[in-house]
Amino acid sequence: MVAGCVITEQCALTVSTERLWKVVFSGEDTAALPKACAGFIDVVDVEGDGGPGSVFTMTLSPAAAELSGSGVMRSRVMARDNAARVFKTEILEGGKVSGQLKSQVVEMKLEAAGDGACVAKLRVEYERLDGGGALSAEDQAALAAGYLDQLKMVEAYLVAHPAEYV
Repeated sequence: MVAGCVITEQCALTVSTERLWKVVFSGEDTAALPKACAGFIDVVDVEGDGGPGSVFTMTLSPAAAELSGSGVMRSRVMARDNAARVFKTEILEGGKVSGQLKSQVVEMKLEAAGDGACVAKLRVEYERLDGGGALSAEDQAALAAGYLDQLKMVEAYLVAHPAEYV
């Protein structure tokens, strides 16, 4: 990675670490994310056992594909620590901003923040195709928002369905 090409953001969420992890990062139920993100994610396919080296392919809805600039998002799991609630993945394909990048590694960590709440901590390391430095502030914000907005979508689903994924 090129030095200085790192984005960090965090987001407070009103659902427990455990529930959010089950839907987004555990890899236990590939139908969970499309269910929680209905109208955005149509299907999630996994090549492998869900652990490191596995490739996840998310097929987006037509409306989401138009917004993101890609109908498919592919990523390879680099690490999944279920105890520490840390998920690290390499993005292989997808997204408007991602089209400017040679490489992109995303790490998401969920930390408990009281009863039924958590904080998502995002770290994106990237290298541009053109070898340039950091992306524009606007592109950095768009890249981070893409990840955090998905978590907020899952949060809204879990708040509306408190008996699911407990």
